Amino acid sequence: MRLATWNVNSIRTRVDRVAAWLQRSDVDVLALQETKCRDDQFPESRFTDLGYEVAHVGHSQWNGVALLSRVGLADVEVGFPGMPSWSAKEGAEPAAEARALGATCGGVRVWSLYVPNGRTLADPHYRYKLDWLGALRTAAGGWLAEDAGAQVALVGDWNIAPQDDDVWDVRVFAGATHVSEPERAAFRAVVEAGYADVVRPHTPGPGVYTYWDYTQLRFPRREGMRIDFVLASPALAARVAGARIDREERKGKGASDHAPVVVELSGPGGSG
Repeated sequence: MRLATWNVNSIRTRVDRVAAWLQRSDVDVLALQETKCRDDQFPESRFTDLGYEVAHVGHSQWNGVALLSRVGLADVEVGFPGMPSWSAKEGAEPAAEARALGATCGGVRVWSLYVPNGRTLADPHYRYKLDWLGALRTAAGGWLAEDAGAQVALVGDWNIAPQDDDVWDVRVFAGATHVSEPERAAFRAVVEAGYADVVRPHTPGPGVYTYWDYTQLRFPRREGMRIDFVLASPALAARVAGARIDREERKGKGASDHAPVVVELSGPGGSG
């Protein structure tokens, strides 16, 4: 089974690229983030025509997550238990954002996650980000407490560079989000709850990134960040036979600013 995650930065803008990539890469399950559309705007037929079942949650032109699967798509769940809400307007009622979508695909419980950005260390969105990650850690730890053999994949755009090597120059990010110790601690907490970064062992070393800003020629200058991850439960991590970051898909006209991350799983899936 081949599982991938990709922040596409607008599915309607990049549907042709995503469909073509699916056909070339022979991926069984693709988690998408930042689809930037409502459910009724998602180009579902482009993927069902390729043999994929589709689940999507999106409320507006912001955020949005999806799962595409050709190995089954069952028990779809919008948002994880305890996921915080957010409101950008002072005094407005907070609402759940389209940032988390789970489903069982080929025996694996896959969560497509778009972690809040945080904006700045002084912004309320930063506190929201930390609370969101804390709630994810609690929920994810609970799933393993209930079933230590559960096959769970937490995949997506985490908006965190957990190590200094995960940015081209950590000095550039001094006093900024994505590299702050509270964010890194929140990421480690999910790992310590029982989830392993299964891509890094297959893509080692500094200079291995998943995201390059559109501005200032970041991509050709190789000035990127590793912020897209697949964290796997112990039972699922044991099945990982390989992983790669498809840097080539960041090239060319109309590319997303993120590259797809792909994991190869060996052996049969569990019951979910």
